[in-house]
Amino acid sequence: MSAAPTAPSSAPGEAFEVRQTATSEDYTPDPSKSIKLPPNRQALIDDIIALYSCEPTIKRVERYTSDCVYDDQFVYANDRYKMAGQWFALPKLFKASKNERYEIIRNEPTLIQFKNEQSWTFKIIPKTATINALVSLSLDPATADSDFIQVKYHKDQANDKDYSHEGVGFSFKKWQADQVAKHMDSEEVAYFEKDKGAGKEPVKKYGSGDDKGDAPKHTF
Repeated sequence: MSAAPTAPSSAPGEAFEVRQTATSEDYTPDPSKSIKLPPNRQALIDDIIALYSCEPTIKRVERYTSDCVYDDQFVYANDRYKMAGQWFALPKLFKASKNERYEIIRNEPTLIQFKNEQSWTFKIIPKTATINALVSLSLDPATADSDFIQVKYHKDQANDKDYSHEGVGFSFKKWQADQVAKHMDSEEVAYFEKDKGAGKEPVKKYGSGDDKGDAPKHTF
């Protein structure tokens, strides 16, 4: 397995990225194999699953540090203000989002990984899409053993390759995250405006999303 990030808590979210290329695109979770977590870590997962399920609250978004990064197929948000915009936008875009099942596959001092199956029902188009993904939560070292654990880097991968952070696709991911929070008419998102100035590092670019792009191959 790839090593969990070892950056100090004072480092910005970019320093906590975990990279991996899967040997299969199959991220179907098997709850019977899920690693049992202690109460403080299970509480974190419960809040993350609630966010995926269109149930955002200020407290749940505070599960992330102000300088966090959220990275998936469609979004690259590099502070908590932008991330709040994404989570609070979901109920406006989707009629429903249901967590079907998940499987914790890795539980380390500063990293939790799980396979997640989520069904998304669109508002405009009466269609439901079910997506299996690998979710990696890099934990803030300062809170990793506390009652309220926070996340530095949240990565969601729905296929075997990691992200290169290059090209037109990435530019759109970053632009989309930059714009959504600014145009959200939401007191909850406005609450996180204070995080716009959170420390950041330049986006790390890898050339490709496979093992040539510093994404070691693993079987999950």
